[in-house]
Amino acid sequence: MVTKRPRIEGYAVISTEGMIAASDGSFPENLKIPADHEFYQASVDRAAAVANGRHSAEGGPKEAARRRIVLTRRVDRVIADPDNPNAVLWNPASAPFEEAWMKLNLDGGTLAVVGGTDVFGLFLNIGYDSFFLTRAEASVPRGRPVFPGVGRNATAEEVLQKHGMALRETRMLDAATNTRVEEWVPKG
Repeated sequence: MVTKRPRIEGYAVISTEGMIAASDGSFPENLKIPADHEFYQASVDRAAAVANGRHSAEGGPKEAARRRIVLTRRVDRVIADPDNPNAVLWNPASAPFEEAWMKLNLDGGTLAVVGGTDVFGLFLNIGYDSFFLTRAEASVPRGRPVFPGVGRNATAEEVLQKHGMALRETRMLDAATNTRVEEWVPKG
C-alpha cells in the first residue's frame, strides 16, 4: 500500500496570553467554550486520525475509537500502542513522521494535531496545511503555551509567521464571549 501524506491541521484554543493549559497541565474552565468545543469536535470527527502527546487528547465520546499517533519519548521509533488497538506510539527523536503515519495504515486523509505545546511545535516544522487558532477572552497567566516560546518571548501569531504561516481568515464562534477562530495557512 502506498501511503500518501495526510493533510495536517492543528487545533488549539488559547487564552489572551497564548496559553492552552494551566501550569499543572489541566484544561482551564474559562477556556471551555461550547461553540469552540462544537467546532473542535466536528473537526476531529472529520479527520482520519489524531496526533497528540501522552498527556493530551481531544476528549468526547468518540475519543477511544479514533485512529491516533501518540507522541512519546518512552518508545524507540514507532510501535503499536499495547493499550489501544487504534493507536501507535511515536518517538519523533528516532523516527520520521512518515513512519508513524505509515504504521497507522491510512492512505491520505486529514491528521488533526490536538496538542500539547511540544506536539504543536514539532508539527510547525513538519508543516501544517492549516492551523485553527481559537482565541478566547480568558486569562490563563503562567500557563502552558500553545507553541514553544509563546509568552515572554513571542505571541502565537509571531511563532506562526516565523514558520511561514499567514492568517487566511477569522470568524466568530461565539459573539457573547468574543470567541473567534483564525485559520492560518502556509504563505503563498
